[in-house]
Amino acid sequence: MNTRNTIQKQVILNAVRELKNHPTSEEIYNYIKPNFPSISLGTVYRNLNILSENNEIQKISVIDEAIRFDHLPEDHYHFKCTKCKKLVDLDMEYDTSLDKKVAEKYNLNIIKHNIVFDGICEDCK
Repeated sequence: MNTRNTIQKQVILNAVRELKNHPTSEEIYNYIKPNFPSISLGTVYRNLNILSENNEIQKISVIDEAIRFDHLPEDHYHFKCTKCKKLVDLDMEYDTSLDKKVAEKYNLNIIKHNIVFDGICEDCK
């Protein structure tokens, strides 16, 4: 990979880490664009996928919503407010035993699980 792609990848990684709000690719692009006007949305998409595949960030898929990116690459849980749509990290232990339980019960090969708890956040109560 050439230097330009490495610089772009680092800029994108820094944006995800700076935003810390589980941004979408479009939000990351809009955050970066003022300082890097030559960057394309396609470049942002490609590099986010590379960063996710390299476990430098985490890709979060929430049903019926745009894919979001998390600056924390380790497995953990999330909470999504159904009113304001805010997505936040939950500081609780990731339960790997769930993978084994589901694998045994349904005869599946489980790689990992993603759980997003839905509800109303403290700000929206």
